[in-house]
Amino acid sequence: MAKTELVKRDISWLSFNHRVLQEAMDKSVPLYERIKFLAIYSSNLDEFYRVRVASLRSFKELKKKTRKALDLETKPKKELKQIRRIVQEQQEVFGRIFRTDIIPELEKAGVRLINNEAFTGPQQEFAKRYFFEKVYPCLNPIILEPESAWPFLENKGLYFVIDLEGEGRTAILQMPTDNLPRFQELPSEDAGIYYLTFLDDIIRYNLPAFLDEPVLGAYAIKVSRDAELYIDDEYSGDLIEKIRESLDERNIGLPTRFLYDSRMPEELLGLLKEQLKLSKHDLIPGARYHNFNDFFGFPNPTDQSELHDEPMEPLLHEGLEQAEALLPYLREQDAVLHFPYQKYDYIPRLIREAAQDPDVTTLKITLYRVASRSAVVDGLLAALKNGKQVTAFIEAKARFDEAANLYWGAELEKAGATVIYSYPGIKVHTKLLLIIRQEEEDLRHYAYLGTGNFNEKTARLYCDHALLTADPRLAKEVGQVFDLLERKILMPKCKHLLVSPFTTRSGFEALLKQEIRHAKAGRKAYAMLKMNSLEDPEMIEKIYEACRAGVKVQLIVRGICCAVPDLEGVGENLEIISIVDRFLEHARVYIFGNGGEERLFLASADWMTRNLDRRVEVVFPVYDKRIREEIRHIINLQLADNTKARIINAEQNNPYHYQGGTPVRAQVATYQWLAKREPVGLQ
Repeated sequence: MAKTELVKRDISWLSFNHRVLQEAMDKSVPLYERIKFLAIYSSNLDEFYRVRVASLRSFKELKKKTRKALDLETKPKKELKQIRRIVQEQQEVFGRIFRTDIIPELEKAGVRLINNEAFTGPQQEFAKRYFFEKVYPCLNPIILEPESAWPFLENKGLYFVIDLEGEGRTAILQMPTDNLPRFQELPSEDAGIYYLTFLDDIIRYNLPAFLDEPVLGAYAIKVSRDAELYIDDEYSGDLIEKIRESLDERNIGLPTRFLYDSRMPEELLGLLKEQLKLSKHDLIPGARYHNFNDFFGFPNPTDQSELHDEPMEPLLHEGLEQAEALLPYLREQDAVLHFPYQKYDYIPRLIREAAQDPDVTTLKITLYRVASRSAVVDGLLAALKNGKQVTAFIEAKARFDEAANLYWGAELEKAGATVIYSYPGIKVHTKLLLIIRQEEEDLRHYAYLGTGNFNEKTARLYCDHALLTADPRLAKEVGQVFDLLERKILMPKCKHLLVSPFTTRSGFEALLKQEIRHAKAGRKAYAMLKMNSLEDPEMIEKIYEACRAGVKVQLIVRGICCAVPDLEGVGENLEIISIVDRFLEHARVYIFGNGGEERLFLASADWMTRNLDRRVEVVFPVYDKRIREEIRHIINLQLADNTKARIINAEQNNPYHYQGGTPVRAQVATYQWLAKREPVGLQ
């Protein structure tokens, strides 16, 4: 069988981050939102180096024979060079946007971001006072003589390497960004002009007085370290305890990127490379400032609301809003919520009402990424207090959220919940809630099936769909998934839900095969597939096969897309777009023509090998016609987007999906449509 033609996963990811950078370039985006996109780009790149580049470097250390035995066809050395080239090009664009666009636009708005060399007399006095009152107590400089042992540099920590007088004399100083804001407002003698400076420059200005000796130069550096948790054997011992013990390892992992001020003298850079045991591939030249993700907190001292996006307050779901109680409402009809366009409050409310309902016996939930202050968990704790049985499956391996998840797991356990943690070797990524209620001598199941996490914070930023239903075809099968998680059964026997790692792959393959049969029979055949990432080679090959057979496939892929869009015999039937806008597109929606009886599924799963084969995921059909039409309308708006949609092409250069005609911006259009239409559920 011929090898499937694919775009390399990491190259495609860098193309996605370029789409984020495009938002920072877009002058139609309000200024402070452009600054936010620079912060997102920077934060994304940090994680990319900590995870993906770390993996490639690990592969590079393996012998070719071992890589072949493990079926690792990646050529890591070549790919790392390609990544380095692309990132360097993007970083040059990043710096140009900041210097030539953002800084001048800030000045037009009356905000001047200045460095220590531009401080006026009153600003110098303020910088001295602020430094010795606020900054000084947080500093612990380490003076290094030629024979000194060098300190360990923490992951993502910002440091100054300070060049001192005397051969080989250096100092290392960690900037206290965990204790103090990165930006500080300075006194202004000009009406209507606001001056801001970096914490870095307040420290720079005071270094000679602080160290009590001349300073030849102070250069910012930052190390990104391998973020993987290397747990020796996930199949033995106490996995949770191993994860707790391993969390700190993220700060001592091997370096994957050493970002430094490119003005640093070669001799000093050589000393750092030697002392920190860095390779030339670790060294990434940068500008005066690092950690641009701190721009998430960039202050706006003006009262100019136009510098930010217009408010889009979450809308009401009129049916749920008017219902005296949610469970009786759901007994009569399904409901769907679209976040962040609609209020998330209905989910904690549902749990609170279940906690208070004397006929509710049991609540079960999967928790993947939990908010640091969680109304969902508060509702579960209230249910426990009222004598309900609560079972929580907590994914302890949700990358970068392990600590919060373990904390809430411990709190629920203390309150009497049955808490089940990760399966060894497999993640539980599905988003489910099950409420069991005694009704008329029978138990009725109510279910929440969602594409996003139980997290009220991200529900204001991520575009997701949540189905609330008492339809026994779905709700009872959700009970089977919980039986699986509680290890009461080895495999669910679901007729309606597709469940990874058992039936999701085969179920999607069957749906595509059916479209191929329709196409070959001369009937209209199509698939509209929206996901975060498309990476699995077998599913991509099925898409190619469908397109070659005459099936029209439209893909909306936010992030990684390894499908090659313009293959011979495929390109004319394959369209791939990506939408990057104000909110993060997170929903997975799968639509199949089905010979005129269209089928629509929502899911927690992307078409990545891990989601299909190595995670517990749930794909669920939408049976309610009104809800199906509602979601289809939202997808139609996204396919028509000619403002924020980009075309995924072979060049990976993200041209905008301009089609002429009336401008359509899907996220704004979705919000406006939901605000004006007659809500689903009202008679």
